[in-house]
Amino acid sequence: MPEVRETHPMHWGSRLFLIGGAGADPLLVDIAVDDAYRMDYPRRGKAVIINNRTFHPTTHMGERSGTDVDADNLYAQLGKLGFDVTRYDNLRAKEMLRVLQYAAREDHKDADCFVAAMLSHGEEGEIYGVDEAIPIDMLTSPFKGTNCLSLVGKPKIFIIQACRGTDLDHGVDKADSDEGAPVDEVDAVSVQRVPVEADFLMCYSVVKGYFSWRNSSKGSWFIQCLCRALELFSGKLEFTRLLTRVNKMVAYEFESNAVKQYMTRKKQIPCISSMLTKDLYLSAKH
Repeated sequence: MPEVRETHPMHWGSRLFLIGGAGADPLLVDIAVDDAYRMDYPRRGKAVIINNRTFHPTTHMGERSGTDVDADNLYAQLGKLGFDVTRYDNLRAKEMLRVLQYAAREDHKDADCFVAAMLSHGEEGEIYGVDEAIPIDMLTSPFKGTNCLSLVGKPKIFIIQACRGTDLDHGVDKADSDEGAPVDEVDAVSVQRVPVEADFLMCYSVVKGYFSWRNSSKGSWFIQCLCRALELFSGKLEFTRLLTRVNKMVAYEFESNAVKQYMTRKKQIPCISSMLTKDLYLSAKH
């Protein structure tokens, strides 16, 4: 665990932090101390979307119908917020790691924040490339404080659309109508641990242990609601409050309509894991 020590500020309204660990020289970082994150840097920042739809037969994972809709909608909404968005489709596990390592090595000094969205199958603690699974921690590690200095003190947002187990959420028996003709599918299996370093925000499509639902024509429940909330509430609600609205949308507006009877009328609740240290407001970048 890196050591963090506060020292004298370089200028009013900021503090200096020494970040270091065993065998490493301490690094001096200047961090503003306002209650809200700065969103007035020259650039909004980089956003990476990794969208895996088709998988190698050895994974025994089916095609993720509807995921391209998710990727398209996320690309559009993040672009409206001023992000420089890059989308990658059907990456191998090592390629996913390489893309994120490269993004972490970029200079983010003039950027507000960073976003990565990963849409794939998953298991507890892992997410799938098209060829094999890779630990989530390995994908987020390049952005930790000692590895990506230009993002220290800035929000690092990870959006993960994937299952985190095999349990079905039976919900409460209600007289809601069915969703319609398109069937809902599950993203078999994602993330057990989250980084403990500050300023990470992990946005999971579902709580640990459960399936995450995806409509074959409309996209996943979580990404549908996230994009709708970004459209309606960006800049109006603090971002974790916006995600709470997403939780409500997914929990109350959706119920599975699957081919297999035992998977019909199931529910889902997303999960927010915040290590943010300030309020985060994402409005359009002017």
